[in-house]
Amino acid sequence: MRVASISMMVLALAACSPAAAPPAAAPQPPAPGDYSALVAEAQSVDQLLADLASGKTTAEKATQAYLDRIARVDDAGPLLNAVIVTNPNALKSAADSDAARKAGKPRPLEGVPILIKDNIETLDPMPTTAGSLALKFNLAARDAPVVARLRAAGAIILGKTNLSEWANFRSDFSSSGWSGVGGLTKNPFVLDRNACGSSSGTGSGIAAGLAAAGVGTETDGSIVCPASTNGLVGLKPTVGLVPRTHIVPISASQDTAGPMTLTVSDAARLLTVMAGSDPEDAATKEADSKKEDYARALDAGALKGKRIGVLRYMTGYNADTDAAFEDALKAMQAAGAELVDIKEDPNRRAAGAAEGIVLKAEFKAQINDYLASTPEDRVKVRSLEQLIQFNKETPEELRYFGQNTLVECLKAPALTDKAYLDAKAAAKRLSGPEGIDRMLKATNTVALVAPTGGPAWLTDLVTGDHFQGSSSSLAAQAGYPHITVPMGDSMGLPLGVSFMGTAWSEAKLIGLAYAYEQASRKRMTPKFEAHAP
Repeated sequence: MRVASISMMVLALAACSPAAAPPAAAPQPPAPGDYSALVAEAQSVDQLLADLASGKTTAEKATQAYLDRIARVDDAGPLLNAVIVTNPNALKSAADSDAARKAGKPRPLEGVPILIKDNIETLDPMPTTAGSLALKFNLAARDAPVVARLRAAGAIILGKTNLSEWANFRSDFSSSGWSGVGGLTKNPFVLDRNACGSSSGTGSGIAAGLAAAGVGTETDGSIVCPASTNGLVGLKPTVGLVPRTHIVPISASQDTAGPMTLTVSDAARLLTVMAGSDPEDAATKEADSKKEDYARALDAGALKGKRIGVLRYMTGYNADTDAAFEDALKAMQAAGAELVDIKEDPNRRAAGAAEGIVLKAEFKAQINDYLASTPEDRVKVRSLEQLIQFNKETPEELRYFGQNTLVECLKAPALTDKAYLDAKAAAKRLSGPEGIDRMLKATNTVALVAPTGGPAWLTDLVTGDHFQGSSSSLAAQAGYPHITVPMGDSMGLPLGVSFMGTAWSEAKLIGLAYAYEQASRKRMTPKFEAHAP
């Protein structure tokens, strides 16, 4: 089992390398409710809470079972490399949770073990590394507000998950799911396929049953892509609904944390706890007035009588994806939805170009601020320039791909420059008011749907990722919500369907996604296959 000791963590780096031993046989599914050998299909948050309430298990027993499964599936067996470090305080927190339940004071997520992406700070003695060896000793000794809220709701912080290093903002030629600290995360459905990123470990780990639920972050696709390729529900909220304080940043305009779960209901539970204003994050000033109890939106009849816009220009990635999407559309129609085709978005190229300027400018400013806030005695890299130099001097960091994105960020405009300010306004306008909002109004629809992306590609550490397409950028650039739900598969590789809407429309999207989920029932269980057929 992984431990939080920094020295042990450093010694474990070699074991996390992509050149792992051949995978062992897939873990055998237990009977429902068997907390000695957890699998994803049996233990959603809803199921675990019901079992805790009934006395079928305890938080301490369930937490130990998850830790045992991490040791068996992540550290041995298939060697997923989804979890970077487990929390040495997890069992103590679970015991406290059991005491709270016994006292008749259970909280909304009482006793639910959750994995946190390793660019989110936690109070527990676990480093926050963003996957970089430059931050391997970054013991923040503070909870990000999103973690504090989950903890206050009774959740058990089980550990930290691997990610594409620097949330996939280091190189245009990267392999998603690889980091200098965590090695390569594998897809639990087919082990030589990619888990996508940058929330790779959260996606792989939750699909593999290493925790009841997880938290990822997204700037553009980093929640919805790994959720889709790992057969999960992933919810990217409106930027500003969930605070970003004490999360390693890329972009103030687009960054957000969000839940990655087995079901839409589980995502609604987590988002209800995570949402809300934070005085240290100005983007969240409206969050308290906008947040809801999202579980109230779980309506199996939510699609009935609703007009849904179909983004036809986001199809064609892959024949199986197109076929699964057509089946998903038929399921929506059978559930009472009226579909309206949308064949083009003339703003796509201009919005994408503007986004590139925004992300590089904001990263340069924000990463300097973040590095300056880390403990000086533990983190010697204090600026973007020093980070680039550290990577040059650290062979493991540049073993598979370079850092062209970081270097280009040095040349990005300042946040006061007209070039940046114009790009920021354009990206938001073209994707939001003149993008999603315009499409909704023109078609009199309540939400937009598209395939989330193609199936997981073969991991290629030589030439990098081989995406077949993605629908993430529209909502990401606008800062609007986006939820993906399983919609089928391509030769055993999961596929997702996306629901997108205007700002603060999470409850509406959750309702539509839940209705589709209940009508289709497309969630799959990983088989840990070595290769696709």
